[in-house]
Amino acid sequence: MNKFLDKKNNSGFTLVELIVSIGISTIIILGAGSMLINALKYRAVIWEQLKTQNEGRKIVQDFVNEIRRINYSSVGAYPLNTVDDREIIFYTNIDSDSWRERVRYFVDGTTLKKGIIKPDGNPLEYNLANEIVTDMVHDLDENLGTIFHYYGQSYDGTGSALTQPVNPMTVKIIKFYLLLEADPHMSPEPIEVEASGAIRNLKTN
Repeated sequence: MNKFLDKKNNSGFTLVELIVSIGISTIIILGAGSMLINALKYRAVIWEQLKTQNEGRKIVQDFVNEIRRINYSSVGAYPLNTVDDREIIFYTNIDSDSWRERVRYFVDGTTLKKGIIKPDGNPLEYNLANEIVTDMVHDLDENLGTIFHYYGQSYDGTGSALTQPVNPMTVKIIKFYLLLEADPHMSPEPIEVEASGAIRNLKTN
């Protein structure tokens, strides 16, 4: 009888073994949960970086194409209206009609925005109240300074930009530089976006 009881008691888990087993299981579960959370965070960062890169690529295409087609406005105003460090206003045809739109790129917080005004009325005018503003690029680096750089006719790829205040009539080439960072606490190195365009209709040679 005693041998039977001893055999029965030895077939189960002791309290210490049970506690150790629960502890090991808890560590495994917590470890797996932590890995899953980190994987989801990393995935979110990657997707945010891809979104930022796509925005950067699109702004390069749009900006350069528009800069090259800069021309006198549909009411005869000079092609360049404003040439500041973080805002530029110019006239160019961005659609299929014959009118030239007033295009404004400007910074609002950490977002680069674009405002468009189509001329209308009789006599024809650019009504500032009709400006349609859209977000072009999000996640501008908070430490980003000058975005728009202006160069004269003699610029050959080297040398300094014109210093502010810049006379719009001296500008023949425009370069813009963006530093994008979706999340400075999680993302890798900031994304640099840089492009330049020559104003074809203002070239003198």
